[in-house]
Amino acid sequence: LRRRMKMAELKITLVKSPIGAVPKHKATVEALGLKKLHQTVVKPDNEAVRGMIWHVKHLVKVEEV
Repeated sequence: LRRRMKMAELKITLVKSPIGAVPKHKATVEALGLKKLHQTVVKPDNEAVRGMIWHVKHLVKVEEV
């Protein structure tokens, strides 16, 4: 029997408003699915998501799930 490995996930919370941010950063926050302050989303832990987080690291808080 093969066991399914659960893919690692990241819990991303918007902790700072993107109102005064660079337009590209605003778009990245929205692409992550974050619309409101203190909203949390769970995304798969992969290179694409990590790159998006890296660009807006000053606006979000990240935890491994």
